[in-house]
Amino acid sequence: MNSTSETSNGSARSRRINDFADCRNIAHGAVFIIASGNSAKDFPIREFAGIPMITVNGAISMFMETGIEPFFYACTDTSFSKQQPELFAYAMRISQRVALWGNQAEELAVEPTGDLYLLKKAPKPTLTEWLLRIDKDLVRNRAVLGSRNRSIGFSKNLANGFFDARTVLYLALQIACHAGFSKVFLVGADMNQSAGRFYETDGSSISPCGLDQHFHSRILPSLKLMSEKVVGSKFAVYNLSPTSRIPSSVIPVKTLDEVKAIIQS
Repeated sequence: MNSTSETSNGSARSRRINDFADCRNIAHGAVFIIASGNSAKDFPIREFAGIPMITVNGAISMFMETGIEPFFYACTDTSFSKQQPELFAYAMRISQRVALWGNQAEELAVEPTGDLYLLKKAPKPTLTEWLLRIDKDLVRNRAVLGSRNRSIGFSKNLANGFFDARTVLYLALQIACHAGFSKVFLVGADMNQSAGRFYETDGSSISPCGLDQHFHSRILPSLKLMSEKVVGSKFAVYNLSPTSRIPSSVIPVKTLDEVKAIIQS
């Protein structure tokens, strides 16, 4: 579909908005998700240039001067484009696909070169939907009705919305599943707020971080749900971060040599 918005000088411009149904099950095999944790600095990204990659927020800086175009770029931080305008503009220019909130798309200073998709959260289920689990693509927590944990889930079809776990990494995992990838490797998934992000340095703009605030209440329960109800023979997830807060019982940790073997298997 097409969307029309106004530029800063008042002139109208037309922007094509793609439907998430258009990119469902278009891929297969392995994909890397490049996140912002410090351990990402040790990942030899050029060595895996032939494998599709999904990246988020400022982790796009890992792609500079590599010639690698992300399969998907996702950003849910509405202030990121203002705090890191150069990185955000770079992501718009080189990514094959971009996922943003609608208000982010309306304020774009640089038009995406690739396909643009608008994010929406998965709707709250009705009592009947919750009891009967009518939509099999929206995997929900079976918590007691009225519990805050009812909103925890995992979307296999982003046309129906996604579940927010207070970390954009979780959105990237849902994108990987939606697109059809079966082997997902997490890079920089440290979940260590005190260690900071690999692309932030002294003197640079530091974006707010809520990892410590939400890790035990939201992030970890969401990852556990994915591990228990989504991961299986058709969708496997591995963690390359040796210092990750995510327990290996939830997402197993693998070395680079092990990753290479899994990709080739």
